[in-house]
Amino acid sequence: MYIEDDLLPISALQHFVFCRRQCALIHIEGIWDENRLTAEGRIMHERAHSQEAEMCGDCRIVRGLRLRSLRLGLIGVADVVEFYKRPYKQASADDDKFYNEIPGLKGRWRPVPVEYKRGKPKADHSDEAQLCAQALCLEEMLGVSIENGFLFYGTVRRRHQVDFTPSLREETEKLSFDLHAFLKAEKTPLAKYSKRCDSCSMIDLCMPESAGSGRDVQEYIVSLLAEEEKPGE
Repeated sequence: MYIEDDLLPISALQHFVFCRRQCALIHIEGIWDENRLTAEGRIMHERAHSQEAEMCGDCRIVRGLRLRSLRLGLIGVADVVEFYKRPYKQASADDDKFYNEIPGLKGRWRPVPVEYKRGKPKADHSDEAQLCAQALCLEEMLGVSIENGFLFYGTVRRRHQVDFTPSLREETEKLSFDLHAFLKAEKTPLAKYSKRCDSCSMIDLCMPESAGSGRDVQEYIVSLLAEEEKPGE
C-alpha cells in the first residue's frame, strides 16, 4: 500500500508505455511542451470534465470524477464514468459484484469508465493500460468489479470497447509498480529516434536524432561547444 504523498498520475502510465524517455522528461525533469495535437487533446478533456452530470434513461453520466488507488499508488481524473442502473429483475445473483449504491440515488449502479482520446487507436497498449488503471481505481473505491470500459477516439468518432481481462489487469498492475520504481530512480533514458517521435510535442526538447545513438543531451551540448572553440575556424 502506498501513502498519499507517493501517488502518481494515471496519465503517467500512458507516457511510460508510449516512451520512457518522454515519461522521464515530464515526470522527473518537469519538462513539457505542447503542439497542436496535444492542445486538441487537452481541449477535448477540458470539455468532457466541464459538463454537468446528467441522466440518460437508466444511465447516470458523471464527468471529471476523481480517482485514487492506494494499492497501485495512482491518482487521476476520469473523463466520464457511466453508471448503469441495475434492472429490477436481475438475471443472476452473481451480477451483484458489478453493482453498488451511489449517494443520493435509489437502487444499485454499475460503473463503466470512458476515456477520451484525440486521435485514433494506437499500436501499443498505452491507452488500454490507462483505462484499466482507472477501472482498478474505481473497483478499489467502490468495492465493485468492472468488466469493461470504452476509449472514445476523436479522429474516428467511435468508441472502442476494452475488456479488462486478467492479462490486461496483470499488465496494468505491473506497469504501475514499474512506473514507481522508474521514477524513484530519477534517471532519464537516452534518446532513441523512431517514426512516432515526429508527432511528439517533446521532440524539440528531447532531440532524439541529435542526442541519440548512446549520447545524452549534456554530452551533445559539450561537443557542440568544443567544435565552436576550435582554433582557426
